[in-house]
Amino acid sequence: MKHDYDLFVIGAGSGGVRAARIASLAGARVAIAEEYRVGGTCVIRGCVPKKLLVYGAEFAQHFEAAQGYGWTVENARFDWTALRDNVQKEVTRLSGIYSSNLAKAGVTAFHERAEVVGPNRVKLAKSGTELSADRILVATGGTPYLPEGLPGVELGITSNETFHLPTLPRRVVILGGGYIALEFANIFSGLGSAVRIVHRSDRLLRGFDDDIRAHMQIELERAGVALSMNATITKLEAAGAARRVTLSNGESHEADVVLYAIGRDPNTSGLGLERAGVKTSPDGAVIVDEFSQSSVESIYAIGDVTNRMNLTPVAIRDGHAFADTIYNARPTPVDHRSVPSAVFGRPPIGAVGLTEADARRSHTAVDVYRTNFRPMRTAFIGGEQRTLMKLVVDGTTDQLLGVHVAGTDAPEMIQLAAVAVKAGITKQQWDSTVALHPTAAEELVLMREKASAPGSTS
Repeated sequence: MKHDYDLFVIGAGSGGVRAARIASLAGARVAIAEEYRVGGTCVIRGCVPKKLLVYGAEFAQHFEAAQGYGWTVENARFDWTALRDNVQKEVTRLSGIYSSNLAKAGVTAFHERAEVVGPNRVKLAKSGTELSADRILVATGGTPYLPEGLPGVELGITSNETFHLPTLPRRVVILGGGYIALEFANIFSGLGSAVRIVHRSDRLLRGFDDDIRAHMQIELERAGVALSMNATITKLEAAGAARRVTLSNGESHEADVVLYAIGRDPNTSGLGLERAGVKTSPDGAVIVDEFSQSSVESIYAIGDVTNRMNLTPVAIRDGHAFADTIYNARPTPVDHRSVPSAVFGRPPIGAVGLTEADARRSHTAVDVYRTNFRPMRTAFIGGEQRTLMKLVVDGTTDQLLGVHVAGTDAPEMIQLAAVAVKAGITKQQWDSTVALHPTAAEELVLMREKASAPGSTS
């Protein structure tokens, strides 16, 4: 039996678009369905608009520093509407490029929701049309998690709505302690809002190196962000146009916006995977093997919907590997080890490889190198912000296991450091690189003495 398509992709985010394009260029008959806008979370309501807001928020720091460098900046004013609308114009432009690239590759696009009705069949929800495909690829990403059972939960928003706020809120309470929470804390704080983070633990950024986590809390408070740790929100109430926030520790605060940043769930609800027999984890993630194949031979899944490593470049790599494996006769498992990540907070963070704690659990001997300093750019004008750099090394083989940086330009540095970690070079090879002076990055190749204890400075 010949199907309508060789491949039907559900979800036109970065991963789904990449898979569809590569498969189509390889000669497959490909269709893709997207219920919202082509581009997915990253382009529409994630990485891209968020990074543009981060750039906008950084101008406040630049204006503050300008005087120390001899500049006088008079009558500087911020217009939230202008930034918001300009960001959305860019989002629309990029979404158009994604759509254009699909069309150029010969992919048929359906701008409506698609659901799985069988191992080889999908249904378009709006039109009711059923289509068949030799293979189905699920690339529906994730969706923001809402705090279950919270009285007044409807009075808060998620990151999806943040990009469309009618006005800049004067006071913001953010529930969560991960990278989304910290990035929006940086954005709102930089734009002039009073920001409070409420987090259930005593430490932010679970999964990052402990030294980086401790350093980030210090820097957040130095930047004026209030922290309510070991607490959660127990009730939200309307207080006129504002929100009254009650915490588990007895605190009460008023805010104009309450932002839920407590994670994302795999976006599989109502997708019909159970009808086809696809196995999912308790949180709804599609369970796949190293080639992104699910428990059903004809159905695959990539990106955040698998909850393996929820980063846009990983979804893109997953999608490309899937297409190469199936349509280019190049079996390509995706290696999710030593993937760099960044947090665009204040300061920004870049990390790749093992944390010190993970390394000590998996290696017999571990050496740590650490430095903590005031960067030239801000130290010159009396700034107190500090940069932290840390190397984690196998004490037996001298192999570089992890690089962790918190400071200006950390994400830019970590992309290149990731090449070294992925290549498995030794600390001796790393140190043989001549330092580039004067830069903050040079400190990465100048750490010679092992740190004696956590938190010490080499």
